Amino acid sequence: MRIEKLKTEHNVKIEWVHFPLHPETPPDGRALSALFGGRDTDRQARHAQMKARMADEGLPYGDRTMTYNSRLAQELGKWADTQPGGEALHDTMFRAYFVEARDISEPAVLLDIAQRVGLPVDGAREVLEKRTFKDAVDADWQLSRQYGITGVPTFVIGRYGVVGAQPYEALEQLVQKATAQGDAEQ
Repeated sequence: MRIEKLKTEHNVKIEWVHFPLHPETPPDGRALSALFGGRDTDRQARHAQMKARMADEGLPYGDRTMTYNSRLAQELGKWADTQPGGEALHDTMFRAYFVEARDISEPAVLLDIAQRVGLPVDGAREVLEKRTFKDAVDADWQLSRQYGITGVPTFVIGRYGVVGAQPYEALEQLVQKATAQGDAEQ
């Protein structure tokens, strides 16, 4: 995967910053047909395009029909980043949502994902019930707005960034540009 390759070849540290892609999504989710309804788009063609992009990265991609509010998943992800081995949650969350089409707004689903990666379920439950990482995700959303982020994924190093699924070469150029400008540590 290109992120792992960047980490290895350029000693890049990855920091997940959460972004409110569709924060208005209701608790019971929203059909993708409704989300993209009224837009001049062919959902099946978009799905095929995304599946091909994911395949290029060696990533699986399922055929989901719903989108779910990811706020609690983001809070759990922020907590996981503070736990030993917690970075594994992000890939497992991706698989649960984009491959298995699971409802990641449901606490039971999130607890199952935490358990699958070996995180303490009692700690995860406390995070979800007490919303102890709410402020941290609010800060991420604010930072995303300050950067002008409008899509995912977005890769930012210092003052430079690129939006969307980018080939490895584009990400490597981003690292090199930021390093040359002395922005790599920001």
